[in-house]
Amino acid sequence: MTTHDPIPARLAALKTATTLELKAQWRDLFDSEPPPFNRRYLESRLAYRIQELAYGGLKPETVRRLERLGENLDGGDRKKSKRRADQMPIAGTRLIREWQGVEHVVTVTMDGFEWQGRPYKSLSAIARAITGTRWNGWVFFGLKNRRART
Repeated sequence: MTTHDPIPARLAALKTATTLELKAQWRDLFDSEPPPFNRRYLESRLAYRIQELAYGGLKPETVRRLERLGENLDGGDRKKSKRRADQMPIAGTRLIREWQGVEHVVTVTMDGFEWQGRPYKSLSAIARAITGTRWNGWVFFGLKNRRART
């Protein structure tokens, strides 16, 4: 990088650009329509793309290593690889829900959840075991608002 490098200025300008300007930059840099995600996503992805074009992207061996690491985490399970990491609570997190005067504690594990010493793949299965009726487990444990559409 030189002292007259325009890239830092371009990155700083993303913060003050309008959403319409960000979408126009997206079209220029990616040659496609911008995704319907929030402004923060557009800013971060545009910042990466600007730097990638100016300085180069990841080396092929780095990409392969990241893919191997990802496969180690999800075991090559396509269903797991499509799950967003930021949607799942961190392993070790304890979810506490009182139901009919009884406190139920669920621990998030690497493979799913544990309740009363038994492993479960979903929160919905645990909610069903607790209540005897069908529940969305994320709603039951307060991780998702039933009225929110995501």
